[in-house]
Amino acid sequence: MSDGIMSKAATMEIPISSNGDTGSLPEDDGLEQDLQQVMVSGPNLNETSIVSGGYGGTAEGIIPTSTIKGSGLHQPHPSPAVGGEEVVRGIAVEKFDIVKKWGINTYKCTKQLISERFGRGSRTVDLELETQIELLRETKRKYECVLQLARALTNHFYSLVQTQHALGDAFADLSQKSPELQEEFGYNAETQKLLCKNGETLLGAVNFFVSSINTLVNKTMEDTLMTVKQYETARLEYDAYRTDLEELSMGPRDASTLCRLDTAQSQFQSHKDKYEKLRADVAIKLKFLEENKIKVMHKQLLLFHNAISAYFAGNQQQLEQTLKQFNIKLKTPGAEKPSWLEEQ
Repeated sequence: MSDGIMSKAATMEIPISSNGDTGSLPEDDGLEQDLQQVMVSGPNLNETSIVSGGYGGTAEGIIPTSTIKGSGLHQPHPSPAVGGEEVVRGIAVEKFDIVKKWGINTYKCTKQLISERFGRGSRTVDLELETQIELLRETKRKYECVLQLARALTNHFYSLVQTQHALGDAFADLSQKSPELQEEFGYNAETQKLLCKNGETLLGAVNFFVSSINTLVNKTMEDTLMTVKQYETARLEYDAYRTDLEELSMGPRDASTLCRLDTAQSQFQSHKDKYEKLRADVAIKLKFLEENKIKVMHKQLLLFHNAISAYFAGNQQQLEQTLKQFNIKLKTPGAEKPSWLEEQ
């Protein structure tokens, strides 16, 4: 095998050097999690189909295993083409082949992962893409913090508005029952009712903000990160089969080795294609995510600033105008509880 195996790859192999201290590596939580990730997807044995007479049959001879239940494996009147023993043998052979392929793939990936972690191997690195991925994960953590704080603010403010509503009712009641303080209780009752009304309006704006950030973080960003996980798994498989091919290339060139080399080359190419496709998918999703994030956050940060500023400045007209600007509609005034976001 020539040295040009990786010449077409748009990435670079970076050898991982051991720092000499490998004693703590087996306890690395990241290694344990990655090993669990490698092992988590077992072979699917429920979608097996068998071919009459082994693997040399025609498409008409395929029998889905879903149609074979219980004692159905031993048909009372087997046709000449397919007997009960042949059915069982075909299922066993095919399932064994699935388990075998899964086991070999898992072994290669586990070997590659451990080799990387202990500094005895190399991994393919797309520096620009991995920098963008790490930036996304960091951005998501920070946005999750903002989302948590915004929800806390909403809950606290909701309690405040409820208290103002109850206090306004108490002042109004005392105004009717205390002639000597009727005026004083009266204007305090009106003030609390006004604050309560403005508070409901602000809650509508803040809830719109929370809902939009939640969608961005837990749907849009999470969808991209799911593709990233698929890409990282494909990268590990790609390097595992690349390493296997390189090791075979350095061995003897007898007939048996050449056959294995051809198989390794084919498997390597298949995993390389999968890796490069997912790498392209991740790059595209990261690009669109960044554009979407800027668009969403520009709108939401403007809404949050204008609504908060108008409320604490006591500018009721500006507060209501802010909600109209962002097409936020509240429930009918006079509800027992402060209104929440009804529609966007």
